[in-house]
Amino acid sequence: MSAVGTEGNPLRVAIIGSGPAGFYTVSNFQKQKDLVVEFDMFDRLPTPFGLVRAGVAPDHQKDKSVQRAYDKSAQLPNFRFYGNVEYGTDLHMDDLKKHYHQVMFSTGAPFDRNLGVPGEDLAGSFSATEFVAWYNGHPDFKDRQFDLSQESVAVVGIGNVAMDVARILCKTHEELAVTDIADHALEALKNSNVKNVYILGRRGPAQAAFTPPEIREMGEFADADVTVLSDEAVVDEASAVLIADDKNAQKNVGFIQEYAERPIEGKSKLLTIRFLVSPTELIGEDGKVSAIRLVKNELVAGDDGSIRPKATDQEETIPVGLVFRSVGYKGLPLPNVPYHESWGTILNEAGRVVDDSGAQVTGLYTAGWIKRGPSGVIGTNKTCAQETVGCMVEDLTSGNMNHPEDASIEGAAALIASRTQDAISYSEWSRIDEAELAKGEAQGRPRVKFTEISEMLDVAKS
Repeated sequence: MSAVGTEGNPLRVAIIGSGPAGFYTVSNFQKQKDLVVEFDMFDRLPTPFGLVRAGVAPDHQKDKSVQRAYDKSAQLPNFRFYGNVEYGTDLHMDDLKKHYHQVMFSTGAPFDRNLGVPGEDLAGSFSATEFVAWYNGHPDFKDRQFDLSQESVAVVGIGNVAMDVARILCKTHEELAVTDIADHALEALKNSNVKNVYILGRRGPAQAAFTPPEIREMGEFADADVTVLSDEAVVDEASAVLIADDKNAQKNVGFIQEYAERPIEGKSKLLTIRFLVSPTELIGEDGKVSAIRLVKNELVAGDDGSIRPKATDQEETIPVGLVFRSVGYKGLPLPNVPYHESWGTILNEAGRVVDDSGAQVTGLYTAGWIKRGPSGVIGTNKTCAQETVGCMVEDLTSGNMNHPEDASIEGAAALIASRTQDAISYSEWSRIDEAELAKGEAQGRPRVKFTEISEMLDVAKS
């Protein structure tokens, strides 16, 4: 038989997860012009694109335009999509080893880390991920209930996801009605009673994790003021030195200090961005969140030269009826895949999956947040996948790969057909896509999403 990676014996790659890292795996392999590769991509949802569909904010349509590049990869003759097929349920490790030379896991980091404070389990305390998935129409979260009759909401965290949550809460119905926000969320937010939104960051303005475009948008609401406490907008000398060459951090600080000086105009809502505060307790009344207790922090230099927050003896309590935590994310452990519990990632070295002893697990690879943790933006996954694909090509060249019993396209297709009748091909997903776009066009919106898997299947199989 001819060598693996040739016309007569293509390299067979399974990709578990259809988000950016998965699609960048395909595009990076396509650069290997002398290599013949066949890709089978699996996702437990009928819809591809991962967090580009279910995580990117509905008012950030430009960020979703990257789907066009992914669509080009999906149209390649050597690519197949199996949506509505879940690893660990419909597909198992033994199956992958039987049919593929290499397996890429790019399943993301879908779970929020906890605050680790008393009262976190009270009604009204949620992860940001739940809220984001709810307003983006993720089928798993469409029935979540958030008590938007509350007047005050705290968002704990100072990254882009925290900013997204706060922005959605602060926008008017008119601002949201021209986006692809889920219909159920649009209706609930239309009737929202939220008037005060607090973003709470434990570090200072110089250490904020959001990007300049995100903080700039917070000053552009139609009917919400934004403010920062003047003393919390000050950048300490040590932090100023650290960001002297960091243009993004300097831009962030500029916006923050501008908001500290901006007068409050008396709009219907007020967004207050706080720094150097950490939650120490969620206070409850009748089993529901009624307030959040904060401790004031100061920044101190660590032994490694970093600037870290340290709690002082100053405390305050803010009345709130909802709390969303956005303080970090972790991946889901996958069956028969080595996992680092505290990091929330697959054990790996440069994308090669390794076991507890550090030895490489032949044929298994990873990319994206499940590989490196929740860092970077969508485009960061391109270089992340590039690194892993480089390792995959190296291992192919050296013969260090899985040797499948049946590496045929037909064999894998028959396996999936034997496990489920509801797998969704890419052409079937395209029917769902077309129907959503048509509904959106009729309403003057980018798209109107299906949120029920049964509805998606009806459209896909029609």
